[in-house]
Amino acid sequence: MRPQSLDEVAGQQHLIGCGKPLRQAFEQSKLHSMVFWGPPGTGKTTLARLLAKTAGVEFVALSAVLSGVKDIRHAVEAAQMRQQTGMGATLLFVDEVHRFNKAQQDAFLPHIEDGTLIFVGATTENPSFELNNALLSRVRVYVLKSLEASDVEQVLVRALADTDNGLGSLNLQVEPSGLSLLAEKADGDARKALTLLEVASDLAEEQKISEADITEILSGGGTRRFDKGGDAFYDQISALHKSVRGSDPDASLYWLCRMLDGGTDPRYLARRLARIASEDIGNADPRALRLCLDAWEVQERLGSPEGELALAQAVIYLAVAAKSNAVYNAFRAAMVVAKESGSLEVPLHIRNAPTQLMKELDHGKGYRYAHNEEDGFAAGETYLPDELNGISFYQPVERGLEIKIKEKLDHLKRLNGRASGSRD
Repeated sequence: MRPQSLDEVAGQQHLIGCGKPLRQAFEQSKLHSMVFWGPPGTGKTTLARLLAKTAGVEFVALSAVLSGVKDIRHAVEAAQMRQQTGMGATLLFVDEVHRFNKAQQDAFLPHIEDGTLIFVGATTENPSFELNNALLSRVRVYVLKSLEASDVEQVLVRALADTDNGLGSLNLQVEPSGLSLLAEKADGDARKALTLLEVASDLAEEQKISEADITEILSGGGTRRFDKGGDAFYDQISALHKSVRGSDPDASLYWLCRMLDGGTDPRYLARRLARIASEDIGNADPRALRLCLDAWEVQERLGSPEGELALAQAVIYLAVAAKSNAVYNAFRAAMVVAKESGSLEVPLHIRNAPTQLMKELDHGKGYRYAHNEEDGFAAGETYLPDELNGISFYQPVERGLEIKIKEKLDHLKRLNGRASGSRD
């Protein structure tokens, strides 16, 4: 059922619609090396084959899962032979190109440069991370999008009608609601949709497929698109974090459930929630961190589903809590100063003095014990190295508990100012 023309391709109108860049490459037969990046079943291989067919060039396919440098060399030699004998250009299609290591990717470079090959790679992974810069600089990356349910349904309808390559000869009758359900649950993957339709046809009684039949086939699960270590994973954890930061409990809960449903280790999510509690809430609501740690402990001790419910409780609390990144900013600023200011000496008056020799060297001399001072605060005392006196890292915000913290710090600063003035 692979499309035989550009008009049969479902979706991707942002690339192959009228006037779009890839459409122009087809119509003008001006091929260039490129990489198709997108989810499974969205047409990467199909577009590569159609490019070769439209331009009238040889199509050679390699799989990075099964091929090595020897296979690359053989493909290059064949392409050179075609070029030298006037038989035309060669389009080399490399599926799962991200699985090639740097040396294997580098093997293509000179042949792309000299025009021996029109290189077309396909990947489900982010090329920025998985392809080396030398290869990326020689290709154009086209991003394919997940198919809409209507696009997938169009593919299924065509498969049911096609008597040569599809299921048309079986005269199947599929309930429209069942077909729509199948298209929706394929999660944007036309290949998956066709596979499920084929399974349904095998199980059909009297050439009839009902919505109930489709539901039964889908009951095994596994129709969501998710990868535990790839872009979908990191995009979704980013969505969860930003939904919490944006104080949207509904979106936060949705992304938590999406990741749990996709198979994410709940302990990873617990770890991220603990970070969010410090990074985005901090002292505006210190209870948030404790609640996250409690949820983490419930997950460790009780497992599913009790632990997941505790994580949901923590996510909702984080989302509605007062927000502050003051602790996060203060930590980062202090770390920069600590790294860049060198090994500044600890002021003598706050050094440890456990021995007589240290006391003779004035360690701890003049230190004012805060508990012996009025209100438990030694006004005017300093604790930073002399070179850093006056620097301030922590700037509490006017939200949550940090309102009170700011009031307290402002009061202490006034006391310090008065003490400094009296000494002057």
